[in-house]
Amino acid sequence: MNSGSCSFGLWKVAVDWEGTTVHRVRFLKTAEAGSVPVQFTKFLAGKGTDFSPLMSAAVAGDSVYTRIYRAVSLIPYGETRTYGEVAEASGTHARVVGNAMSRNPTPLIVPCHRVVGADGLGGFSPDIAIKKELLALEKKMVKKRAIAHS
Repeated sequence: MNSGSCSFGLWKVAVDWEGTTVHRVRFLKTAEAGSVPVQFTKFLAGKGTDFSPLMSAAVAGDSVYTRIYRAVSLIPYGETRTYGEVAEASGTHARVVGNAMSRNPTPLIVPCHRVVGADGLGGFSPDIAIKKELLALEKKMVKKRAIAHS
């Protein structure tokens, strides 16, 4: 298993992976030794919109959570969905989606920051400020691309 970290604002993004399978992504205050797959550094710098060919180990199988993680993985870059919308897409309830998001072992690859409450952002661990920064980064990049293509 490979491990490393890269920076995102005041946070370090630690990644554990093997081949093209990512097993764990965490937001930490201190760096971990080692590098991360280039898709992470590009994404966090606003230069990449997906993690291909990387995949999350969390989408393997057929549990309720894996169905939720697959549904969340389909939310396009720069867009959001409510917990209720994800619940409907995965055949479950909004509270189950919230629980799955709080246990998501691979944020960014399974972009739980794109799942929001019907009346607000919802939660994000370890700090809601990370969710706000990720959504702002994506919004900025989508706007930049729209201007470049107009």
